[in-house]
Amino acid sequence: MKQIALDIGVSVGPSLANFHPGHNAAALAHLQLWMAGRTRSPVPTYLWGDNGSGKTHLLRAVAEHIKQQGAQVGWMDRATVQPADFNPEWEVLLLDDVQNFSAVQQHMAFNWFVNAATPGAVRQPWVLAAGSLPPQDLPLREDLRTRLGWGHVFHLQLLDDEQRREVLLKHAQALGMHIGKDLLDYLLSRFSRDLGHLIGLLEQLDTYALQTQRPLTIPLLRAMLDEI
Repeated sequence: MKQIALDIGVSVGPSLANFHPGHNAAALAHLQLWMAGRTRSPVPTYLWGDNGSGKTHLLRAVAEHIKQQGAQVGWMDRATVQPADFNPEWEVLLLDDVQNFSAVQQHMAFNWFVNAATPGAVRQPWVLAAGSLPPQDLPLREDLRTRLGWGHVFHLQLLDDEQRREVLLKHAQALGMHIGKDLLDYLLSRFSRDLGHLIGLLEQLDTYALQTQRPLTIPLLRAMLDEI
């Protein structure tokens, strides 16, 4: 099987600007206000919703924004096998897929919470977390679960088919791709509803088209998938 190289083409990373809110305008506005410096406080924010609702996109958008300002972030998700000790230089603590945290990760996440709320600290980082369940249903230790739910909580809704179509079209335009209606319909009807998956597939196809010097068509997509 041939592995497709993904080191060419245009990269369009997660940002608040390229997040399509749909019914999630309140959550987006909350994050925009925080990053503009108008609502910064130690009160945590928790986002929850189904896979594909944009949780990880928003966390990564916040991380990128903070890094571009020259500040540091603490990040933990289910792939973080050995979480780092709390760093007082962190501007924000980002916890993704919290419903999957191991006992070790839960212990460290709670430690981060405690340190972030230390009175008199030079910096009190904001905690932004995300999971697939509402706070009260998270299978976590009680002290962590209650801390995740005591601040701002937003339930993210999935986009409908037309909204997903709009997101894919805008992303294709950002990549400089000219994608036809037939190919777009094929993507939306044959693959996961998870926008992250669809966007990743679109970016792979863009790279493959550049490598093979072929136009964007359904046969090209099939040929690419055969080589993965």
